[in-house]
This record gives sequence, structure tokens and C-alpha cells, in this order.
Amino acid sequence: MTNAERRARKVALEAAIEQQRLDLLVEAERWQQAARPLEAGWQTLQRYRLPALGGGAMLLWWSMRHPAAAKRLVRRSLLVAVTARRLKRLQRFLPLP
Repeated sequence: MTNAERRARKVALEAAIEQQRLDLLVEAERWQQAARPLEAGWQTLQRYRLPALGGGAMLLWWSMRHPAAAKRLVRRSLLVAVTARRLKRLQRFLPLP
């Protein structure tokens, strides 16, 4: 391989590398735009993280002090959840105004 061929190959490789860098920058920008709504949602969740942890700790403390009441609350919550799910399923068959 002569020096001229080497130089031509080097120029071609550098051009290919430069094109790959540009493609990578464009794809990185597209990725950031696509992930922007997810990032906003994650930031919203992070904002309420401390109050959720505090509320969960208080609920745990209360349920340890009043286990019977906690069981009743769990049963009622499950009943409400199952009823809501069944109503939602029923709504598909009986459209309500």
C-alpha cells in the first residue's frame, strides 16, 4: 500500500467517523425528546416521594397499634376495588349515559 493510498484511506475513514459522530448526536437528541415525558413523570413522582414515605410510615404505625381495624380497612378496600373493577367491566356491556 503506497503513501497516497494510505492517506486516501485515512481521509475516507475520518469522514466515516465524522458522519457516525453526527448520526450519534442526532439520535441522542431524538432519544432525549422521546424520553422527556417519562422524565417529567419521574420528577413528579420524586416530588411526592417524601410525603408518600411519611404517610406509609404513619399508616404502618397505626396498623400495628390497631390490627383489627387495619384488617377491616383492608377488607373494605378490597371490596371497593373489586366492586369498581366489576362495574367497569359491566359498563362495557351496559353503556351508561
